[in-house]
Amino acid sequence: MKFSDISKPSKDLLNDDYTSSITLKCKSKAGPIGVTIETERSAAGTLSSKVGGKFSYAGLNFDKLQAKADGSNVLETSLVPCKGCKMTFKANKGADLGVEYTAGSTTTTGSVDVLNMSKLSTSTCLGVAPGVNLGGDLSYNISGDKAGLSSYNIGASYATGPLFASVTSASKLSQFNVGVLYKVNSDLSLASSTAHSSAKACNVAAIGGAYSGLGSVGTIKAKVGSNGVTSACLIKEVAPKVNLTASGSISGADFSTFKYGFGISM
Repeated sequence: MKFSDISKPSKDLLNDDYTSSITLKCKSKAGPIGVTIETERSAAGTLSSKVGGKFSYAGLNFDKLQAKADGSNVLETSLVPCKGCKMTFKANKGADLGVEYTAGSTTTTGSVDVLNMSKLSTSTCLGVAPGVNLGGDLSYNISGDKAGLSSYNIGASYATGPLFASVTSASKLSQFNVGVLYKVNSDLSLASSTAHSSAKACNVAAIGGAYSGLGSVGTIKAKVGSNGVTSACLIKEVAPKVNLTASGSISGADFSTFKYGFGISM
């Protein structure tokens, strides 16, 4: 497990699938190349698309080759030079060269901005016991007026049976975020996210759940945020390999703030 994933279960339940956009995502194969076309409709009604591909050649994985509607491009590649080690390169607005190394239950990552040579980041996560993970990360500004240690945080997670809990710091240990996920049964899961700091002892960022017990309906998710926004979404496979996501949100009881989104992936 990477440190960036140490609180992933509760975050995924509370964040994934909620949208206020209208999108269509199509995946297909063109010989050895996996092709993805993503189209999004803006509020003005215009359509913009991203076309991407994925393939491997001579041991080098092109994980993402994408052309965007605004003329920009994305390139993500990876290479496994030896067992447990993966080297990555990601170019979008910047260019980052990274490495991931896994040995047993320990995963260490590092990346450097090779375009501007401005930032170095590293993290490590260690499984110290069954269901228990500890880790931390830090970033260092290499150049400029803000050269020096720019951020550092720590975290831990614990999983046993239906319960998952994580604690991660933010803003150089000045705030601690707690995520909890509890699987009531095979159909119902509940999650919460809270933030704790000296300025505010407890801020409930979000409380939500997911229910998949109505097979013909799909999976229903809902959450309430600390900002008073209530969100809900429905995820359903409407045809073989065709998934529909319908989402909506409203602030309090003010229907003028209602937002909706639809997404189809196939």
